[in-house]
Amino acid sequence: MSANLFYAIENISKFKIAVVASEQGIEQIHINPKTPYSFKENATKLQLDDPYLFNVFRQLREYFNRSRTKFDVPLNPSGTEFQKKVWKEVSKIPFGKTKTYKEIALKVGDVKTIRAVGKANGANPIPIIIPCHRVIGADGSMTGYAAGIDVKEKLLAHEGVFPLELFE
Repeated sequence: MSANLFYAIENISKFKIAVVASEQGIEQIHINPKTPYSFKENATKLQLDDPYLFNVFRQLREYFNRSRTKFDVPLNPSGTEFQKKVWKEVSKIPFGKTKTYKEIALKVGDVKTIRAVGKANGANPIPIIIPCHRVIGADGSMTGYAAGIDVKEKLLAHEGVFPLELFE
């Protein structure tokens, strides 16, 4: 992570969302965290509309209001070159669509990297914007998601991948 970090937290559409940013862009997004925020001791709390947050909360609200399907905030995720390659490929999955881990592995070079793709996807520090929830098992199964499978299913239902009624 970068030296000067900033954060803000907001409840949006039944989710508690914390965003960590630096001057370079969004560094992390936490959805419904189950543990205390470790970044708080190294980051400065900001108002939701502070320029250092790049309008990310406005864009997240628009996403959850179904008026936004793509984000245009600068991103600065920390990760290995392979992870960044996977996240770049995952970022190409359009709103309302899914890809399998195998499809992503083929795009980044080799079907044999499927497990590594799964690990990289699971290490994504900027969920929703880098839409790791759109990556599913070859059989259509909901596989791991850092914020929980229930959140992954709700995000996919929100995007119309399957009916919202399943979760109401």
